[in-house]
Amino acid sequence: MESVSRFFDPPPGSFFLFGPRGTGKSTLIRSRFAEALAIDLLDPGLHRTLSARPEHLREIVLGRPGASTVFLDEVQKVPALLEVVHALLEEKRGLRFILTGSSARKLRRGGVDLLGGRALTCSLHPFLAGELGDAFDLTNALEIGLLPVVLDSGCPSATLRAYADLYLREEVLMEGLVRDIGPFSRFLEAMSFSHACPLNVSAVARECQVERRTVDSWVSVLEDLLIAFRLPAFAKRARRAVAVHPKFFFFDAGVYRSLRPRGPLDRPEEIGGHALEGIVAQHLRAWIDLSESDARLFHWRTRSGVEVDFVLYGAGGLCAFEVKHGRRVDPADLRSLRAFREDYPTARIALLFRGDRPLSIDGIPCLPLARFLPRIRPGVWPGNLC
Repeated sequence: MESVSRFFDPPPGSFFLFGPRGTGKSTLIRSRFAEALAIDLLDPGLHRTLSARPEHLREIVLGRPGASTVFLDEVQKVPALLEVVHALLEEKRGLRFILTGSSARKLRRGGVDLLGGRALTCSLHPFLAGELGDAFDLTNALEIGLLPVVLDSGCPSATLRAYADLYLREEVLMEGLVRDIGPFSRFLEAMSFSHACPLNVSAVARECQVERRTVDSWVSVLEDLLIAFRLPAFAKRARRAVAVHPKFFFFDAGVYRSLRPRGPLDRPEEIGGHALEGIVAQHLRAWIDLSESDARLFHWRTRSGVEVDFVLYGAGGLCAFEVKHGRRVDPADLRSLRAFREDYPTARIALLFRGDRPLSIDGIPCLPLARFLPRIRPGVWPGNLC
């Protein structure tokens, strides 16, 4: 596909750029910083050399005295390099490091704080609808997701299968994050049934026939690899009893679809509904990171089962969104938003659905997702789009 202009605006000075594999971190940095000294730790020879002698990085950088920017790709492969980076930043004023990574796990263990706050931490997500412009197609996104490496592929379905097989399984094993890939593969399949649902760790453990603490650790692995996240429950000044279990999401709808088994007993509308909810979650999370907002994303669910899919809360305000896979809206579809409005009268609320025209029912905006998602842009409070 043609080059897509990303909303990401690099900060001045050194920074980390984290994001799952395939989100286009390397492509973005190489295009924005073509003059940078690039060091790719996916290169086996360079990886071996720097793993054995991290101080060789200093020799490489000083060997290019004219380079003011150093691009270190997949830095989590050799966490010990952070000590060298820190020393170079202290010693050589005006030197800028851009460090990308697809996992924060090893860096935390290796001491990401060694840079002493000299590098900001940024995130890159799958494409936003607004970045794709006219090329965005909601129906297509529900099937294959918005991962750049997939959209740029001649065979998206095969690329998604390879992503799951080579990255989610083999790389997890290579990194030594799990001992046996067989049970972990079953775990990934079981977790696909938890996508866009409250996470019940005990139920997943029973399904996988492993201990509960094993599932807890594997969910943490998915989060550390940035390929999944948990959405906490919103309970601020709650007027009624609310559930506390977080909801679980894979980071991309296409990755979820590639892991989710399908058979005659699986309803396509249920799978599609969960994929749709995941796409909205992707956009709202990306908006928070790109806007450098203090807002946090939640879900809201009462113990009686009344649920609102997304609650965005921060200095900009409070807004709530319910996502509906259907193309029509009935008054009953607004029951949960009405309940939320009763508890939080100042909140901006909206139903997001797959219809073609915006509606207003009982004072609640009902917005077509194909129009709403492209309007999500950094710095624009999503509640103002209602």
